[in-house]
Amino acid sequence: MTVEYSGKGDPARSLALLWRTSERASRKGKPELSVGRIVRAAIEVADAEGLQALSMRRVAERLGVGTMSLYTYVPGKPELFDVMLDTVYGETARPEDVPGGWRGRLEQIARENWALYLRHPWMLQVAASRPVLGPNVTAKYDYELRAVDGIGLTDLEMDSVITLVTGFVHGAARGAVEAAQAESLTGMTDEQWWAAHAPFLSRITDVARYPTAARVGQAAGEALNAAYSPEHAFEFGLQRVLDGIEALISRRSA
Repeated sequence: MTVEYSGKGDPARSLALLWRTSERASRKGKPELSVGRIVRAAIEVADAEGLQALSMRRVAERLGVGTMSLYTYVPGKPELFDVMLDTVYGETARPEDVPGGWRGRLEQIARENWALYLRHPWMLQVAASRPVLGPNVTAKYDYELRAVDGIGLTDLEMDSVITLVTGFVHGAARGAVEAAQAESLTGMTDEQWWAAHAPFLSRITDVARYPTAARVGQAAGEALNAAYSPEHAFEFGLQRVLDGIEALISRRSA
């Protein structure tokens, strides 16, 4: 899997582009090309074809313009990539009134991040240890922190709780995307794969030797109608993560 790193661009140029402090007009005065339009086209390429297909040339082809014309607006691919990330992070809904207290707010944040990854699977290929310092990322982080502000956690714990929740969602979404892509990449549905392997499993599976695996595997398969359900993994895991956070909060108030 291709891994891309955010924050590789020139800091001054990236920040100027992210915050639109020096957006330039076309040398020919044509209004149809802009940073926003270039970024939207780049996101469309990544959504449809993955990060491995993303290049300035490919974006220009999608826009029907010459590659060099993009450089009037965007210094290069690293800076473009940072703006792409910041732009999609701006898609998450941020309602002020969420029922269920802090737990309901964190659940809403988790579901928004889950949906974001499923809309833009290429985001799962991004190593974001060096965050994009753009307006949408900053607003998203501020909103998510406010979900747990004033409930008895220290500032460090607030940051750690958001990291825990979003990190869980990232891992769960990766499993969901991989499961969704399995059919197109292998040419077989899960049902077809299991049907092809079932005759051989019955020969090699020793229930007496692996009784727990046989019992639990059968129960899970019957309940989920599959060996693995990304949706179930997400729902079950999210509630356990929230349970752990609730235990931390309870200890703080005891």
